[in-house]
Amino acid sequence: MLEFLWPWVFALAPLPFLLRKILPAKQDSSAALRVPFYQQLAQSQESKQTPLWQILLLSIIWLCLLLACARPIWIGEPVELPASGRDLLLAVDISGSMKTPDMKIENEQVPRLWAVKSVVGDFVERRKHDRLGLVLFGTQAYLQAPLTFDRSTVKQLLDEAQLGFAGEKTAIGDAIGLAIKRLRERPADSRVLILLTDGANTAGEVAPLQAAELAKQTHVKIYTIGVGAEQMTTPGIFGSSFGSRTINPSLDLDEESLQKIAQLTGGRYFRARNPEELQNIYELLDELEPIEQAEETFRPHKSFTHWPLGIALLLLSLLLLSNIVMNLISKHSSSHSSEAH
Repeated sequence: MLEFLWPWVFALAPLPFLLRKILPAKQDSSAALRVPFYQQLAQSQESKQTPLWQILLLSIIWLCLLLACARPIWIGEPVELPASGRDLLLAVDISGSMKTPDMKIENEQVPRLWAVKSVVGDFVERRKHDRLGLVLFGTQAYLQAPLTFDRSTVKQLLDEAQLGFAGEKTAIGDAIGLAIKRLRERPADSRVLILLTDGANTAGEVAPLQAAELAKQTHVKIYTIGVGAEQMTTPGIFGSSFGSRTINPSLDLDEESLQKIAQLTGGRYFRARNPEELQNIYELLDELEPIEQAEETFRPHKSFTHWPLGIALLLLSLLLLSNIVMNLISKHSSSHSSEAH
């Protein structure tokens, strides 16, 4: 359906014709001069009167300009937004320790963040009826994507996340605090935070348990995931087995705090030692019961202001070009007439 935001602009349509009638014609006060070829000059002046086609063209240009000023928009059919789902924020650790290559994908050791991107990306694609948001944290926590139904954008922003962009340390408490700030305006029964980390809180202004207490008060349910293998073999001299040793790369993981955070807020703690376990965790999270929300509709709008404006500019250019051509023809004819006299 076509609508005009400023329809009152069309009241100005007769303005040029009114001005032509009301304003007095221009008076020529120059001194009279008798010339022998007065008759030819008079005929030339009569020929300079505005042709009818130019008047019509100017009228169309004026109407096109009014049409553009009225701001025409096309309003599409109502589109229903999902009426069920939850407001779900993903908080992903991108600190320096997430580069530890203790995850195996297709028999190849890859950094933890690579495995997280693969699994969480699939999880994002499946959440068709949820508002999703993305928080990335290291030394600082920041909102990478606000709550939105645009899952493709959230997935893309996660894929573009780079190690160390937020600093080398881990601010778990700040990440929870930022998530609470974004979720507290949403319906109380649909606030969910999934926090994934591979370490302990080593930075930030808010302690994780203090942030968890605040999350409990604001009805934000937190699911925590501790990621990282418990055993990894480091290569020996020149990459050989000589001098290699087996270590636990997850010694810094603060499982106790993650368990308490989940327990305080009514969530659960999960342990992901490999991509398969991480995949199973997100499949379990898929089973969360959806929360009914108020039904929302959206009507897409498309502006057509540029069309009448472009037509007006095109017609004005043609009018100016035609006047230039006619003046050149008139000068050429006058020169020939003078030579004949």
